[in-house]
Amino acid sequence: MSDILITDDERDIRELIGDILQDEGFETRLAANSEQCMSAIAKQKPALMILDIWLKDSAMDGIDILKSVKRDHPDIPIVIISGHGNIEIAVAAIKQGAYDFIEKPFNIDQLMVVIRRAMETSRLRRENVELKRGDAAPTEMLGDSAAFRGLKAQLDKVTKSNGRVMLSGPAGAGKEIAARYIHAHSARANAPFVTINSASVEPDRMEETLFGRETPGRGVEKGLLEQAHGGVIYLDEVAEMPLGTQAKMLRVLVDQSFQRVGGTEKVQVDLRFVSSTNRDLAVEIEAGRFRQELFHRLNVVPIPVPSLEERREDIPVLAEHFIEMLNRTQGLPLRSLADDARALLQTMLWPGNVRQLKNVVERVLILGESTDPISARELPSSEDTPAGDGRIVLSGGLATLPLREARELFEREYLLTQINRFGGNISRTASFVGMERSALHRKLKSLGVATANKAGARVAYVEEDS
Repeated sequence: MSDILITDDERDIRELIGDILQDEGFETRLAANSEQCMSAIAKQKPALMILDIWLKDSAMDGIDILKSVKRDHPDIPIVIISGHGNIEIAVAAIKQGAYDFIEKPFNIDQLMVVIRRAMETSRLRRENVELKRGDAAPTEMLGDSAAFRGLKAQLDKVTKSNGRVMLSGPAGAGKEIAARYIHAHSARANAPFVTINSASVEPDRMEETLFGRETPGRGVEKGLLEQAHGGVIYLDEVAEMPLGTQAKMLRVLVDQSFQRVGGTEKVQVDLRFVSSTNRDLAVEIEAGRFRQELFHRLNVVPIPVPSLEERREDIPVLAEHFIEMLNRTQGLPLRSLADDARALLQTMLWPGNVRQLKNVVERVLILGESTDPISARELPSSEDTPAGDGRIVLSGGLATLPLREARELFEREYLLTQINRFGGNISRTASFVGMERSALHRKLKSLGVATANKAGARVAYVEEDS
C-alpha cells in the first residue's frame, strides 16, 4: 500500500507535493479542506497523510483532523506542514500523535526523507498488528475416530451462527485449532482472528492489551479487541483472566463497547467470542476465581475437545501430518512410519495430547540419521515399552507378582490398550491380537473388561467387581 493523502488549502502546494510524490512512484490523493479529507479517509484508508495545520473555509483545522484520525486510525502516520510553524504548534502536533512536523517553505529532499521514513513506519506497524492477531492460516483438522467425528459435527453446527462457544479439554488437545476452524468456516472468515492468551499476559497489562490506551505522548494505541473488530476474539485459557478484567469483559459482552485505558470515549466493536479452558470452571466459580455471570455469557454453546487418548485411532494420521508439515516448514526429512512405530505410538501415554505428539515427531526427525521409515526403537521409551534388545522392562509392581497374577494383569492391560487403540472396535482388535472375535469376547469377560461409549467414542474399562 503506497497511497498518500495530501490535504492543503493552497492548490499550488498540494499539487506540487502530489507531483513530486508521483514522480517517486507513490499514489496520491488531494484534498482542499477537512470535508474532502475525511471523505477520502472514509472511502479508503491511506498509508500516510500529509496535513496542513491551517485550512481555510473548513469545519476542522489540521489539529482537529489529526485528533480524529489518530482516534479511529492510530496506525496512519501523519506528517504536519505549516507556513506558520513554531515550536508550540510542533509540540502540540507531536503530542496528538503526528509522526513529524515540517515548516513551509520546505526542502524537497527533507520532505522525501521524512515521507520514506514514515512509510516504513506504516509498513512495520501493519506487520506488527498482523503478528499480534496471529492471522496464520487455519490449521487443518485431521482424524477419523468416533470422538473426532463427534467434535467436528459439533463445530460444523456453530460455524454459521454468531453464538459464543466455550471449548473445554486438556492442554494440548487442539482447542485453538477448533477455534480457528470455527472462524475459517464462518461468515467472518475474511475478518481478523485475534488470540488473547490470558495466561501469558501480565495481569497489570491485561487491560491495556485488551482495550488499548490513550496517552498525550503516543496518542491512541488500539488494543486487541479493537484490532479484531468485525472478526473473532479467541479467549485462550479464559480462567487465567484477572477478576477485575473479567468484570470489564462482561460489559463488552453486554453492549459490545468499552473505553481505552486513559480514554473517555466509548469504542464500539462487532465481535464474536470463542473461549477455551482446561479447568473446571464450576470449581473456579465456587472458589471465587471466576465470575459466574461471565461464564454464562461465554458458555452459550459448550463443546468438549477430546484428549488424544480418546482418539488413538487418529494418532498415525496426525503423526504423518506433522512429518509432512515439518518437512515443508523446517526442511526435516520426509519419512514414513513403520508398522511397529504406528502400533507403539497408539499404545503410548500422551498426557500432553496432540502437542506432545508433534514434539515427539519433531524430536525423532531431528535426531534421526536416516531417511528410512521411522521404527519403534526411535520413539521415546518408557518402563512399559520394549527396550532396544527386545526385552520387556517390567514395572516394579508387575515384577513382584506371582506368574499367574502377573499374566492376568498383563493380559488385562494389554487388551485394554488395544481395544482403546482401535476405538472400541472388537473385530479390529481381535484381528490385530490374533484371536477369534468370540474368543476375545470370552477373554474380556473373564478378565472383567467391558466397553462403553464415552465422549462420543467407544472405550474399554475394568469393571469394578472384577
